[in-house]
Parts: sequence; C-alpha cells; structure tokens
Amino acid sequence: MSREQESAEAVRPERRRPARERILRAAARRFYQEGVTATGIDTITAEAGVAKMSLYNNFSSKADLVRAYLDDRHEDWLVRYRRRVGPEPDPRDGVLGVFDTYIDGADAPPTGDFRGCGLLNAASEMPAGHEGRAQVRRQKEEVERMIAEHVTALLPGRPDAARATARQIAFLLEGAMVRAGLEGDSRCLRDARAMAERLLDQA
Repeated sequence: MSREQESAEAVRPERRRPARERILRAAARRFYQEGVTATGIDTITAEAGVAKMSLYNNFSSKADLVRAYLDDRHEDWLVRYRRRVGPEPDPRDGVLGVFDTYIDGADAPPTGDFRGCGLLNAASEMPAGHEGRAQVRRQKEEVERMIAEHVTALLPGRPDAARATARQIAFLLEGAMVRAGLEGDSRCLRDARAMAERLLDQA
C-alpha cells in the first residue's frame, strides 16, 4: 500500500471528528514520524481531510499548530500517568509510574512506530531560544517536579538527599528515553526503571 493510500485509509474513520481534532491528530502522526520541519501544511490537511482554510480557521500558523501538538502530547502523557498510578499514589509507585508510563508509550506508541520522546524530537529541530524549546523545557520540568514531590515524600526531613535523588532519577529517565528512541523499543527504559528502584532503595 502506498503512503497516499495509507493516508486515505487513516482519514476515513476520522471524518466524523471535529476539524480541529482531525488536524491535530494528523499533525501528531506526521510530526512524530517524519519530523516537524519535514511535514508541510498540505500533507497535514490532506491526511486530515480538510481544506487549508479549515486549518487556518483553527490554528493561526504552523507554529501555532506545533505548540498545540506539544501541549496535546504532554497532556496525553499526564492523563495516561494519572490513569496508571491513580489519584493518590504511594510515593514509590508514583516515581516508578513515570517510567512505566513511558514504557507503555514505547510498547504501544499512539502515533506509529516508536521514535522516542516526541517533545524532545520536536525541540531538537528548533534553534536555541525558540519558544517551542522553552515550552518543552517547562513540560519536562513539570515531570521532574512530580518525581521530586514523590521522592520528598519518601525521604521526609532529608531535603538535600531528596533533591539529589530526584535529579538523578529525572536525568536517568531522560537519558534512557533518548536511547530508547534510537533502539526503537522499551528495553533501555526498563533498565532505567530498575536503576531508579535501586536509587530509591539506597537513598
């Protein structure tokens, strides 16, 4: 099946969705699989089954669409994390649940073959100082804060140790995610999860 046929097949079940949602879904698939720079507006509108005017009625520019894609991808991760660990997770489960949520995404990626972190992939295409890089940094900092809150709860009265351990775990996570993207599977993330467990045991 050609790429054009694959795109047509992807469009058919999407027809009943609102145009904005179809555009964002199409952009998510293309941005993740082919890159932000390599994906043109015409490709997105064709896959979404909408006119170009419809895209610009929902997004002021491609940059606006990229911002929405980054926010949507991060929010999707947060939803999956909360669903996995529950509303009030045990602190240890809260830390390891971060790894588990990334592992879930690597084993069953929502937008095609696994290529690593979509946020980092997008940021790597942007120049220093680009607002999109700042957006991704804020999103990554949110995950790091979540880890830090759980580690702090595990190490009451030891703020310095909690900060150091949380930082190690956050860096371990991001490094493993980059390597997992290169490998195309979750093995590095599973190894990193085991290392994080040992860090928590030794803290």
